[in-house]
Amino acid sequence: MDITQLIKQFKFERLLKSDPQTKQIVVLGTVENEHAIVTIEKSHFLVEGNIEVNDIINELKLIQNNDVYYWSSSTINQELPDTPGAKVNVIYPATETHIRKYSPQKFHMVLETPEMYENYVVPYIETMKGDRIKWVYNILFEGKESESFVYHDKDLETGFVLLPDMKWDRISLDSLYLCTIVNRKDISSVRDLTGDHIEYLKTLKSTILKVTSEKYAIDKDELRLFVHYQPSYYHFHIHVVTVKHPGLGDGINVGKAILLDDIIENLKLSSSYYQKRTIPYLLGENHGLWKIQGYRDQC
Repeated sequence: MDITQLIKQFKFERLLKSDPQTKQIVVLGTVENEHAIVTIEKSHFLVEGNIEVNDIINELKLIQNNDVYYWSSSTINQELPDTPGAKVNVIYPATETHIRKYSPQKFHMVLETPEMYENYVVPYIETMKGDRIKWVYNILFEGKESESFVYHDKDLETGFVLLPDMKWDRISLDSLYLCTIVNRKDISSVRDLTGDHIEYLKTLKSTILKVTSEKYAIDKDELRLFVHYQPSYYHFHIHVVTVKHPGLGDGINVGKAILLDDIIENLKLSSSYYQKRTIPYLLGENHGLWKIQGYRDQC
């Protein structure tokens, strides 16, 4: 079933999220009696060279004016594929984990000690592998989404796939968002990294910057490389965005994102840095970890 059919058969159930900052709504519904999640995000303006305002604006309705200031509501001219009005993502079938991720929730700052990690997070990570990340292995080893690969090195130890993240509309370079997914399966998160990985991470960084810079004509120092902790899935991956990216929700905030450069420098200070330290991060009550009584009691 293609995305057009999914949207046509989608039956609304409830609104999960409406974000005025990212101009995004997330809606839960069903397709053929299975849950589906539809994300609709208004597209970034695509402008190059001279800007003909009259070609962008369709209708205007004055809201108010005062002295030299005027503000109004308007409609704009939109046309596929060059000037889309929005980007639409669909998750189908959507699991309860997906639904919790996008549902309203209360957040907490967690101070995760090494003991908490070993006692609660490691067992949790094991439950989130297997079929839950089959889509990752489909990309790495089965050729899924290969038509969109920016770079692919098949070496099982040092190789990785670099491809557009589903959050990027693949048009606006200001909002460029790529994801690097490594081939090796022995790194679930930043907690697994040691000093032995320093050269591996430095090579990853160098290749990502070189490939992305050449592909999209973006200077290397205009790119930001980071990982998440906790990550959304437990197979090591690196996020790549431009420094001009207009917004990632909480995805690039302190308490979520860790710069790849910081990770490398921390491992230079201590090979076991991420095994020994207490790591603070933001965690929502819909996250699976928060459902674990012992973990929650120590937060």
